Amino acid sequence: MNQSRNPTPYLLLSVLLIGIDQASKLLVHQYMQPGFSGQIALIGDWLKLHYVLNPGMAFGMQLGHEYGKLFLTLFRLVAMVAIGGYMIHLARAGASKGLLWALAMILAGAVGNVIDSTFYGVLLGNAPYGSPTPWFHGQVIDMIFVDFWEGFIPDWVPVWGGQYYSTPIFNIADSCIFLGVCSILIFQGSFHSHGPEIEEEIKEEEENEHDLNTPDTSMPLPTVDPYIGPEMPEGNPAATSTEQEEDENKKES
Repeated sequence: MNQSRNPTPYLLLSVLLIGIDQASKLLVHQYMQPGFSGQIALIGDWLKLHYVLNPGMAFGMQLGHEYGKLFLTLFRLVAMVAIGGYMIHLARAGASKGLLWALAMILAGAVGNVIDSTFYGVLLGNAPYGSPTPWFHGQVIDMIFVDFWEGFIPDWVPVWGGQYYSTPIFNIADSCIFLGVCSILIFQGSFHSHGPEIEEEIKEEEENEHDLNTPDTSMPLPTVDPYIGPEMPEGNPAATSTEQEEDENKKES
């Protein structure tokens, strides 16, 4: 049987990653200028800090509907609760540690972006112009820019075809979601296999079950002499009849 795991360490990892994500966003908002004017090169020309507001989905994608942002924020709230509850359930069911660490990263990313969407429109005043309400319409702060491609998307590409794009600008929360999902996809085989401790328990259980179902052959079975035959118990009718016949034969002789 799988041993139940304490979900607290995985929840603490999520809290730690959420704190790092929120701290990085608030620092960028406080000390950087949006756009190319405030861009900071970190490694050459391909890794930069670039402050940009994302009104839509992860990695700069957007929903075009008037209430798309509200639907997205509500979806993130539901997903956040579902992922957290599912992770706790798997921990108590004894799931793989690797799977639980991956889910903790996904949960941290979901919560990090939910905080932006829910509160930043009010706390930082960054809700898009014309939003029905600043609540649930806050824009997510992105800042990690891996700049290795930019240009027009071919017209035959659905949705984004014919438009100019560069590589996405994202944040730590997006990175957590991406790494968590990739870990599950790449290592799902090992995540769903038993660990060494559980394998040992299963082996012991199988051996015990085999011992219970196997008859005990340590005690010798009683043997019967083929010339004498089995000893007949007292009071057996067959034995009494044989003795009577022998007595009659002696009398006749």
